[in-house]
Amino acid sequence: MSYVIGVDCGTSGTKTVLFDEKGSVIASKTIEYPMYQPKNGYAEQMPSDWANAMTGTIKAVMAQSGVKKEDVKGIGISGQMHGLVMLDKDGSVLRPSIIWCDQRTAAEVEQMNSTVGREKLVEITANPALTGWTAAKILWVKNNEPEIYSKVAHILLPKDYLRYILTGEFATEVSDASGMQLLDVPNRKWSDELLSAFEIDRSWLGTVYESCEVTGGLTKAMAQELGLCEGTIVVGGAGDNAAAAVGTGVVTDGTAFTTIGTSGVVFAHTSNISIDKAGRVHTCCAAVPGAWHVMGVTQGAGLSLKWFRDNFCMTEKETARLMGVDEYYLMDKQAEAVPVGANRLLYLPYLMGERTPHLDPDARGVFFGLSAIHTRRDMLRAVMEGVTYSLRDCVEVFREMNISVSDMMACGGGGSSPLWRSMLADLYNCEVKTAASKEGPALGVAILASVGAGLYSSVPEACSQIVSIDKVQAPDPENVPEYERYYQLYREIYPALKSSFAKLAAL
Repeated sequence: MSYVIGVDCGTSGTKTVLFDEKGSVIASKTIEYPMYQPKNGYAEQMPSDWANAMTGTIKAVMAQSGVKKEDVKGIGISGQMHGLVMLDKDGSVLRPSIIWCDQRTAAEVEQMNSTVGREKLVEITANPALTGWTAAKILWVKNNEPEIYSKVAHILLPKDYLRYILTGEFATEVSDASGMQLLDVPNRKWSDELLSAFEIDRSWLGTVYESCEVTGGLTKAMAQELGLCEGTIVVGGAGDNAAAAVGTGVVTDGTAFTTIGTSGVVFAHTSNISIDKAGRVHTCCAAVPGAWHVMGVTQGAGLSLKWFRDNFCMTEKETARLMGVDEYYLMDKQAEAVPVGANRLLYLPYLMGERTPHLDPDARGVFFGLSAIHTRRDMLRAVMEGVTYSLRDCVEVFREMNISVSDMMACGGGGSSPLWRSMLADLYNCEVKTAASKEGPALGVAILASVGAGLYSSVPEACSQIVSIDKVQAPDPENVPEYERYYQLYREIYPALKSSFAKLAAL
């Protein structure tokens, strides 16, 4: 039996999973680390924490498993996207990494737009300039820390720093590099035009690979430390969402997944690049060679339900504690007792502004239609439906871009709710499935490693053999038209309130 390792470098911790060639979990270990916020809106982490967590978890899974090191055929790395790691000529880290959720770069986003132009940025990078993405962070260091910038010799993303630790190679791959805003996304290579415009030295950036390509092998020193063989291959890997797509089998046209975590993501695979000129959704290179993905994000998905739980569901929280069950399970049961449309109550889930499809930081949450007949249960159902309407908004943008979705996976905390899956199925009007494996990104990059190691001939072939379906939720023919009526009304509310949101923000 052959084995592969998937490393997932997240924001709260790094998880490493050892899989056999069929995708079964042999051993798993997570090590957590802190995030630092030196100022309001700042978010940083220490690359050494990621490196220590990676080496610690790889050693742990090898020790737990008893698998022979010769049988481990490859390593894949998934990572939080957009983080900036700067190294000097000796490979030493110059400053803490500015990570994906950092928001200090508003001035640099304006600089990017004025230097290159918004339309040109979208044309080349497939996305508008964004505060959380890497290029703006590089410019921030250039503008605010010139003494550090003068020493830069290498720029890496979080998972690519881990690759450097393992192999000594400076490299990245197309899915993660798509989130730097320095990549020519349609042509899957660095953009000389943007590097020149931003005065960023191309030699600082690693070689760009496809996600399943071999980027290097373990150095002798790392192999000895980890208990693996020198030269064990390390493949390109993928950014976290692209890795999750592979781990859930979203690797062919028509396939997509919905994640309901704090935010909500709808992610669809496409063989043909499609760019939304309005910038409502992100287009990036997929972890499948020669393919792309589009991704819509709604800011307040699971966050809306958590907000409602923490403020209005004390009874459920106490009852759940006494029963030894999850409080969200009891909330599901409450919401199930309410009919479709929550007795004519609609909710806009814009607690944190919105990205898809409205790109409006001033948007705020709204209960629309609230009357004296409504109870807490109605409001709970309306919150879940409102989040689902916002996810349907993402799918509508895909349809405008000629990207069809006929096969939908559900993952994240919300994906474990049967009620939420039924709402998704009814509003998407297609089956909504869950994967048997819950390992997502770690499994995805392990699959990429298995392809790089030659255990499978392609990513779709590997997924067809490894990814299996757990549950299938079909749409209810009676609910589909009923939801459609409410959804069409939901779509009218934001445009009617847009100017009022702006006035509220200005008060």
